[in-house]
Amino acid sequence: MWPRVLGALGWLRRSWSTGSTGIFHGARGAGSTGMAGAAWGLCLLWALRLPIGPILLGAPGGLGLTGSTGLAHMAKGASSTGVDGGAHGARGTTRQGVLAGLDGSGLLGAPSELGAVGNAWCNRGRHGMGVPKGWGWWGPRGSRPQGCHMLVVPLTPGHTGSPDPTADPGADASLCGMAATGASGTNAVRYGTMRPNVLNLRVVLSDGSLLHTAGPGRSARKSAAGYDLTSLFVGSEGTLGFLTQATLRLHPLPEAVVSAACTFPSVRDAVGCTVQVLQAAVPVARIELLDEVMAGACSRYSRLELPEVAMLFLELHGSQRGLAEQQQQAEELVQLHGGSVLSWAQAPEERERLWAARHSAWFAALALRPGCQGYSTDVCVPISRLPDVVVETQRDLRDSNLTGPMVGHVGDGNFHCILVFRADDPEEAQRVHDFTERLGRRALAAGGTCTGEHGVGLGKRVLLREERGAVGLAAMRRIKDALDPLHLMNPGKVL
Repeated sequence: MWPRVLGALGWLRRSWSTGSTGIFHGARGAGSTGMAGAAWGLCLLWALRLPIGPILLGAPGGLGLTGSTGLAHMAKGASSTGVDGGAHGARGTTRQGVLAGLDGSGLLGAPSELGAVGNAWCNRGRHGMGVPKGWGWWGPRGSRPQGCHMLVVPLTPGHTGSPDPTADPGADASLCGMAATGASGTNAVRYGTMRPNVLNLRVVLSDGSLLHTAGPGRSARKSAAGYDLTSLFVGSEGTLGFLTQATLRLHPLPEAVVSAACTFPSVRDAVGCTVQVLQAAVPVARIELLDEVMAGACSRYSRLELPEVAMLFLELHGSQRGLAEQQQQAEELVQLHGGSVLSWAQAPEERERLWAARHSAWFAALALRPGCQGYSTDVCVPISRLPDVVVETQRDLRDSNLTGPMVGHVGDGNFHCILVFRADDPEEAQRVHDFTERLGRRALAAGGTCTGEHGVGLGKRVLLREERGAVGLAAMRRIKDALDPLHLMNPGKVL
């Protein structure tokens, strides 16, 4: 078997190795990490003589194929714009593949019109809030499995074969790709990131053995039995094994959803409002920051009449009665920080139009400098330090003479800078690199992390060493050596 494996890997490295990625991707890869993609997965499974089955979550089989394209789809991943490390969800033509968006649906049943997954039913009686074994987001021909009670998330037109090229580029990332990169998104503040929503994984290890991280067929909400192998593989960026199946936690749809766009005199005011909203325990499901530059870019790109000022996009989930009180509480906090609520939107079409501006942020940023390259980097800091770090980052961008509109899932302290620069200008490219290093170290100095969701990949390995220390890195290397002694899995990444 090993000659087949090594031969396959050697052929792939010669054929699909790519620039800064240095690894293979069948659809769209990822900035500096690049998850192993379609060609890698198919060739590895062929070499190991493993079965290749349907992509129904929990169904028997191996890698899993998309419905209409027949291309391996599992290794695509993760952050909503991210190219630092996490893989970048490519836009496919899947009609019945398992898809999940990172703008909300990346949270596995978290409600969202933009980037939702399709008609997932959960069996509360037998499996709690997990997906019944043998069933995916769709049953056979869209049927409802017997004994299931709850429709979790509706399928949206953007994911039925006619993808919108202006939508969030991570909105159709695959489930196992999202697990491998520890993906996150706008709903993470309420429903959590990918990590707490994964109950079990089936992993192909480098020696060809199959590992069920929580044990075969297990889907308990919690366990104190042994080491947490599921968490070990979530966010491992393809360096420890190839994820072929995931058992996921689902969330019920709320009775009512309402969204709002709020304007503020400055970014500090907007972020300060975010901190107070969280401290006041307002149950926000989404709270997104756009700085002045990004708000203007999104307004022009999406053809919305938004002012070019710092903005927060809010979304509340709950009951009809509870939302009225929550709206009033949120408005009072916005006004306390000098802001104003432009409007509240409850109808799905109105909310979708409002959030379209946020989800077009990547393309809106690129439109600021046509013909230039985009590079998105992220950090995450404690909420209490967020206002200072964001303001210092804005000042650094101005002093560096860089175009870098800011957007962030500020409800959990995570924000992004989308740097738009001329790739053929070495001096500007170096300024981008230097800024990214300073941003990472600024986050570390504030007690945060150099990456909240994009991952380490190649670009942040030095910062990872500074963040985790020598002992932490040594422990990670021992884990890598134990699970992948020949370093076949996504070589050179993370460590």
